[in-house]
Amino acid sequence: MEFPKNLKYTKDHEWIRVEGSTGVVGITEYAQGELGDVVFVEIPAVGTKLQQGKQFGTIEAVKTVSDLYAPVSGEIIEINEALKDSPEVVNKEPYGGGWMVKLKIADVAELNSLLDAAKYQEMVGK
Repeated sequence: MEFPKNLKYTKDHEWIRVEGSTGVVGITEYAQGELGDVVFVEIPAVGTKLQQGKQFGTIEAVKTVSDLYAPVSGEIIEINEALKDSPEVVNKEPYGGGWMVKLKIADVAELNSLLDAAKYQEMVGK
């Protein structure tokens, strides 16, 4: 199982990759494995403002539906349109093509409350 060191993680199994003032957000390899085959991802439109720790969408798998939580506050500047037709890419490439939203980070200090790769790996016990 992969735990990329360049990412920050939430206790709810989202990850964020910081690129300047932008954050790219998705779910972890562990989370997609627990969910099973992803069949639908519901995420809000560009321009939606997210608040750290609050729900911003849902991910539906064959056996369950799970909420998605914002790792940091910010405004959505891009959504992964490919997930509409191919939600299974979240299973195949959770840290690559399976990203969900890009957001303009409102407060970079919020990143300090997230887990690094070692702490996340320890939390999930892998």
